[in-house]
Amino acid sequence: MNCEQNEHPESCYKLGAYYTTGKGGLPQCLKTAYSCFLKSCEKGGKKSVDACHNVGLLAHDGRALGGKVDPVAARDYYTRACEGGFAASCFNLSALFIQGAPGLGRDMGLALRYALRACDLGHVWGCANASRMFKLGEGAPQDDAKAEALKNRARELHGQQQEAQLAFGV
Repeated sequence: MNCEQNEHPESCYKLGAYYTTGKGGLPQCLKTAYSCFLKSCEKGGKKSVDACHNVGLLAHDGRALGGKVDPVAARDYYTRACEGGFAASCFNLSALFIQGAPGLGRDMGLALRYALRACDLGHVWGCANASRMFKLGEGAPQDDAKAEALKNRARELHGQQQEAQLAFGV
């Protein structure tokens, strides 16, 4: 109600989450979830970065769009979320540019840029991908020292995640 009538961004985000999972007495409907997340992303607010990431995921996956993958929309919404500090969106952008997609093509320079941003935001796989790219000279000149530093950062982040999981289990 608060989303449909007032387009309150946090309500739209929550409603989108309910439609994604089929909770709150609502049927699972990714198309409706996409619409809710899109409203939240466009309106801004506390959950807008998360909503933009979810729009990117659903566009990248295609199930919310009748099976039609939209890599350009995925890129655009991942970019908004990445710029807002959402590490997984930065990583997904990196993967999009490594793989290439219709309307995007491969761009190893951008792939490296987004992998580094993901790494800066604490994403283990962003660090690992950036390390590999420097090791192979993809997206930048080969640089073994940078590759090693990024590999060590990935290991450090991985260790921190394992410690956090152990602490949570105590």
